[in-house]
Amino acid sequence: MSTLLSDIETFVQAHGLSEWKFGELALSDRHFVRQVREQDREPRRRTVAKVRSFMATYRPDQSGVRA
Repeated sequence: MSTLLSDIETFVQAHGLSEWKFGELALSDRHFVRQVREQDREPRRRTVAKVRSFMATYRPDQSGVRA
């Protein structure tokens, strides 16, 4: 899981997103990153795939919100 978390941390830094904004945009869950970090949550494979797909296809519009 540390690889996913590391990839998310790199992604949010690269795109200037907060972790809660990332969770909201990717999964409609502002607490996702914190819960994964604190090991309160072990994401299912389908959730991991959804997060990775979001990161691969993310294209911010001019307001900084996913188009």
